[in-house]
This record gives sequence, structure tokens and C-alpha cells, in this order.
Amino acid sequence: MSTSLPTTPASGTRWAAAVVLSALLALFAGNLPAVAADTTTASDLLETLPVKGRAPKTGYERSLFGPTWADVDQNGCDTRNDILNRDLTDITYVNSVPCTVKTGVLADPYTGTVIDFIRGTTTSSAVQIDHVVALSDAWQKGAQQLTTEQRTAFANDPLNLQATDGPTNQQKGDGDAATWLPPAKGFRCEYVARQVSVKARYGLWVTQAEHDAIAGILAGCPGQPAPTYVVAASSTTVVYYANCTEVVAAGAAPLYAGTAGYRSGLDGDGDGVACEG
Repeated sequence: MSTSLPTTPASGTRWAAAVVLSALLALFAGNLPAVAADTTTASDLLETLPVKGRAPKTGYERSLFGPTWADVDQNGCDTRNDILNRDLTDITYVNSVPCTVKTGVLADPYTGTVIDFIRGTTTSSAVQIDHVVALSDAWQKGAQQLTTEQRTAFANDPLNLQATDGPTNQQKGDGDAATWLPPAKGFRCEYVARQVSVKARYGLWVTQAEHDAIAGILAGCPGQPAPTYVVAASSTTVVYYANCTEVVAAGAAPLYAGTAGYRSGLDGDGDGVACEG
């Protein structure tokens, strides 16, 4: 970590910082395809991805994707803490420098639950940072041909990173969309759309089974955009509904995990979609 720390933006500007970081990483990645703008649908972008078989995992090592949680944007804060700062709210820090997160609250889009993060040797793992497109999956689908710099950019790209429940992240492992999807069904459209955008950005391919699984999910959310960045949790409008009657009256039903107003108390069956009845 750098010994010279610039002033960190206030939480309200994290969204802008995330956009800048994504742009820097895109440049750092070198001669890679530019990911489509938000006006492009994930379904359309999916059809531009090559469909091939999975290459052998032979030779894969985590170190081939650069140092774990490198400070690629040189803001004096490692990538793990950058993502915690983006995805958590009610954050406190270990010292006066607003970088290393001590505590915070995660509204986990993968599970539709709220998790209290407490930094510590036995508690930090409750919130982990998922690579939306797993590193070993990328290795078997084109990343072997990337440079070390491009793979480092991939491993630290905010678009490819999401804070989530630790056990759920462990359950995912290196699965692709054909073998693993978030338990909260309401987040699956955004999840696979991010996978498509990441694979397009880094010139990776999909297997036929993966393509079909993603296409099946996106068929249920026509027009789902192909994202280029992730909005910070702190910039999301806080909306509270006491019950589903209020949700329906506001014309907001159904509510999906990760969107304004959703909370697990409104989601009786825990499928990531609240007030759908």
C-alpha cells in the first residue's frame, strides 16, 4: 500500500470514483474490446461473444492475475477495501484515513439479506469479494492469451467485483452461469448481464451451456442493459416500505434484491423478489 494517501472522496462521490476506476482499468487492460455502453442490451452483447469449449485448467495459478487485491488505481487503498467502500453503507474505518473498512452494513444482492461487516481475524470472512466472472473460469475461456497486466486489470475491475455473503461466495467457487447463479432470483438478470459485459471487455468466450443459461435468464428481463460500472450503495436512494400494501400503492411491486425498497422482511419465500403476489 502506498505511504502517501490522497484525500478520499466523500461517500456521496463513490459512484463517480467507481466510474473513473473502471475507465482506468479499461485503459490499463490494453488492446481489449471496449465494452458496450449502457444502451446496449446484455442479450445483444451476449450474441457477440464467441462460443467455444472450455480449455484445460492446466497452468492456472492465482498469481497469474497479479497480486491479490492490488492497488491498481494507486489511490492508496487496495481493491478489496475499494469494493467494501463501494458496496457497504454505515462505514467506519480503522483509523482517520478513510480507506480500510472497520465496520459496515452490506445489503447483499446475491442472497437478499443484510450482513453486518466487522473487520477481524474471525469475522472479516462473513463478507467476501466475489469475482463475478471467476478467475479460473476466465483462465479456461481466453485469459491464458491475455498479458499479466490485462489479467491484473481483470482481477481488479470493479465491474467484475461484488461484496457478498462469504459462505455463498465459497459455494459458487469458480462456477459459471451454467452451474451457479445467485440464490436471490431477482438479482440474476443483473448478475449475468455483468458477466456478459466483463467477458466482452476482456475478449473472453462462453461455452454453449453457459450461453444458453445466460440467454434463458435474460429472456425473462428483455432490455436488460449491459452495464459498464456499478453504482455505489451509498448513492442509492433510501426507500422504506412498511409492508407490501405500501409497495403496491406506490406502484413499485415487485421489489428485487439490491433495488431501492427491497428488504428481506418483505420477501416471505426468500427468493430475492418481494411483494410479487
